[in-house]
Amino acid sequence: MGRRRGELLPGDWSCKVNRGRGGAGQRRGGPREGAESARLAAAAGGGRGGRGAVTASRAEPRRSHPASALARDPGRRCGPARQAAPQPMELENIVANTVLLKAREGGGGNRKGKSKKWRQMLQFPHISQCEELRLSLERDYHSLCERQPIGRLLFREFCATRPELSRCIAFLDGVAEYEVTPDEKRKACGRQLMQNFLSHTGPDLIPEVPRQLVTNCTQRLEQGPCKDLFQELTRLTHEYLSVAPFADYLDSIYFNRFLQWKWLERQPVTKNTFRQYRVLGKGGFGEVCACQVRATGKMYACKKLEKKRIKKRKGEAMALNEKQILEKVNSRFVVSLAYAYETKDALCLVLTLMNGGDLKFHIYHMGQAGFPEARAVFYAAEICCGLEDLHRERIVYRDLKPENILLDDHGHIRISDLGLAVHVPEGQTIKGRVGTVGYMAPEVVKNERYTFSPDWWALGCLLYEMIAGQSPFQQRKKKIKREEVERLVKEVPEEYSERFSPQARSLCSQLLCKDPAERLGCRGGSAREVKEHPLFKKLNFKRLGAGMLEPPFKPDPQAIYCKDVLDIEQFSTVKGVELEPTDQDFYQKFATGSVPIPWQNEMVETECFQELNVFGLDGSVPPDLDWRGQPPAPPKKGLLQRLFSRQDCCGNCSDSEEELPTRL
Repeated sequence: MGRRRGELLPGDWSCKVNRGRGGAGQRRGGPREGAESARLAAAAGGGRGGRGAVTASRAEPRRSHPASALARDPGRRCGPARQAAPQPMELENIVANTVLLKAREGGGGNRKGKSKKWRQMLQFPHISQCEELRLSLERDYHSLCERQPIGRLLFREFCATRPELSRCIAFLDGVAEYEVTPDEKRKACGRQLMQNFLSHTGPDLIPEVPRQLVTNCTQRLEQGPCKDLFQELTRLTHEYLSVAPFADYLDSIYFNRFLQWKWLERQPVTKNTFRQYRVLGKGGFGEVCACQVRATGKMYACKKLEKKRIKKRKGEAMALNEKQILEKVNSRFVVSLAYAYETKDALCLVLTLMNGGDLKFHIYHMGQAGFPEARAVFYAAEICCGLEDLHRERIVYRDLKPENILLDDHGHIRISDLGLAVHVPEGQTIKGRVGTVGYMAPEVVKNERYTFSPDWWALGCLLYEMIAGQSPFQQRKKKIKREEVERLVKEVPEEYSERFSPQARSLCSQLLCKDPAERLGCRGGSAREVKEHPLFKKLNFKRLGAGMLEPPFKPDPQAIYCKDVLDIEQFSTVKGVELEPTDQDFYQKFATGSVPIPWQNEMVETECFQELNVFGLDGSVPPDLDWRGQPPAPPKKGLLQRLFSRQDCCGNCSDSEEELPTRL
C-alpha cells in the first residue's frame, strides 16, 4: 500500500529521534527555557545577529511519548497508548525530526533515498545531442582529467586500455600513497616505487623518464624520504599524458561518455530537483532547511534568500559575492556549493549539510568548557588547511569564530558562512572594518590595510578559546563594551592558564602577535609557517588533507542539532517592495544551476556513476554513443499525461506520491 503525501506510517516511529534524557517539550536549550544550545550545521552558518545562524537545542522525545517507546522497541506496533499522548506541537517536532533522520539514513530499502525513477532522471542523451558541448568545452588536460572527478575516472578507464598508460596511472597512484604514508614507513614505500616503476629491471617501467632524475631521487630517498621526493617525476608523467594520450582520449568513447555526463550536469535545476525537509534555522535573508536530491538521495542544506528581502536591504552584491566565492573554492575543509537556483520568491544556495553541530556548542555545552589540547590541535590543523585553500584562491575569510566552524557526521570540520569573505587582487591590499567583536585583528580594528593576516589572528583566538574555554579578550556571559574589547585587542597581551602546554602557548602567542608583519603565517610562508610549528609535529598534514586521520570526537548520528521546529521564528512579510523585470539580470547571474565538481562528486559518492557508466560488451560502442545512429524518439504521451505530468530537474519525470513528503 502506498504512502499518501504527508502521511506518517506506524513503522516510521521505529526511527529513534535522539538519545539521552529530556523531551521535545522539555527544551534543554531552547530560547524559552535557556539551557543547552546546539546547531544542525547547515553549511550556511553564521552568527552576526542571527544572519546565517542555525543555533538551537537538541530535540529529544519524552519517555512517555509513544515515539520513545517504539524507539526502544522497534518491533512494537502503534496501538492505544497507556501514557499521555504528545501535544500537537510536540508531535509535529517529533515527526519532523523522525522524517529527517530517516532521510539522512537513506530512507530504508536498496535505493538509499533515490527516487524510483532515478535512472530516467539521469538518462544519458544520445551523443549527437552533445555536439555543441563538444565544441565549446575547453580542452584543458588538468581540468578534464585531473580536477573534475568524473573526467578523472573516465580518463583512467581510457588509460587502462593501454599498458604503457596504465603504468603511468599506477605510478601516480603509488606517489599519492607514498605522500600519505606514515613517516616510519615512507622509505620502504619509496624504495618499492623506485623498484617497480623507475628501474630497468622493474615490472612497470614508465616511459620517458631521465635517468639522472631517477639517480637524484634514489640519493635523496636514502638521505631522508621527504614527502615531495617524486614531485618532478609526477610533473613529467602528467606532461607526457597531456600530449598524445590526451589527444587520443578526446577521440575515444570515454570522452564521449564524459560529454554525456556534462550534458546531465548542465540541465536546469528547480525546486523539483529536491525534496524539502524541516527548517533548520534562519539566515540573514531567509530560512535554512534540509533537502535531498531526488535523483541521487544526497542530503544538503538549502539556504533560501528571499528576493524581496534582498532588495529591501540592498543585499544583491553581498549575496552574489558569497555565491561566487563558494563556487570558486573546492576544499575538504570549506563548505561546498553544489547548486544555485531560483524559485518565484527566493534565490537558493544548496550547500554541504553538516550534522555534527558547531564548535561553539561543543566548547561550551558538552561538559567543562574547552577541549583537551589534542582535540583543539586537531581542529586547529584542519582549520589551517581550510584557510590555506582559501588563501590559495586569494580569498581572505574575515569571520573565523567557533559558531562558523561546523562538524560533519564523522567529526571533521568545515569553515562555513563566507558572507564576509572577499577576493584580494594579486599584489594589492584591502581594508574593511568587518568581522565579529573579539575576533577582529588589531589592523582591522584600526581600519588599516591588510591581505590575509586577519585570518591567522582569528585562528589564534579560536585555538585559545578551544583550550581555555573562553575567548582571549572577553569572558563568556560577562558584558563588556565594544570599545574596551577593542582596546584589549590593540594594547593588552592575552593571559595563559595552566591548561596551555608550552607549545600551545607558543603557537597562540605567535598567532596573536599584534604586529601583523611579525605574526605567524604573515612572514612570507603563509600556512606552511603555521603547519611547521612544533605543536603540529605529530600530525601528518598529507594524511589530514586526504581525510585519513581519525577525528578525536564523533557526533551522535541520532542527534538533531537544531531548534525545535516551532522555536525557529518565522520571518515577517516584506512590505513596500516590488520585484521588477530589471531584477532578472541579477537573478540570472545567481541561479546558475549545478556546480561541476560537487555535482560530479555527488554522482560518484552515491554510486550513480558506477551504476550508469556501462559500456558495450567486448568493447562495442553502445547505441547512445554511436554517432552513426539517431537518438530514439521520446515516447508519446497521452492527453492526460501531457496535462498532468510534472517536469523534474532533467525534464524527464517526477516522483510519485509514494515518495516522502516535500515539506512538513
